[in-house]
Amino acid sequence: MRPLTDEETRLLFEKLSKYIGENIKLLVDRPDGTYCFRLHNDRVYYVSEKILKLATNISRDKLVSFGTCFGKFTKTLKFRLHITALDYLAPYAKYKVWVKPGTEQSFLYGNHILKSGLGRITENTTQYQGVVVYSMADIPLGFGVAAKSTQDCRRVDPMAIVVFHQADVGEYLRNEDTLT
Repeated sequence: MRPLTDEETRLLFEKLSKYIGENIKLLVDRPDGTYCFRLHNDRVYYVSEKILKLATNISRDKLVSFGTCFGKFTKTLKFRLHITALDYLAPYAKYKVWVKPGTEQSFLYGNHILKSGLGRITENTTQYQGVVVYSMADIPLGFGVAAKSTQDCRRVDPMAIVVFHQADVGEYLRNEDTLT
């Protein structure tokens, strides 16, 4: 477990800013304590400093996990956001997409969102912008990337993809043996 390098921090914050914008500072400076990001086995963990101090008593090879896993760095140093970060991204999301009840299950199986399943979308969402996907009951389901801007969504074919799937809460079941 070690602090992130400048390059790793830059990559992490670039990815997070696609979803929550300048609200990244709200993740680090919280009223209930100071939180930080730490790297362990190519995975980035979001952890309070209190738990971080306790985790230093455990050797690195015996330490499996601590805090919340936000994602991991690939071998080519790209950062992949994990679904475990959804609880922290959803309250601060700048751009949101709500899906119709019939499309929820399709999205939770890992499929993209079509225009026919789109309930609402945040105004001024640009193309390729990171979005958090909600059910119509405001329950966060996952996140993805907008395939079309808000204006394009209004006049696009009903069978066109409007949000590319990135991660969803169904991954807990599909990948339960590999998620840590």
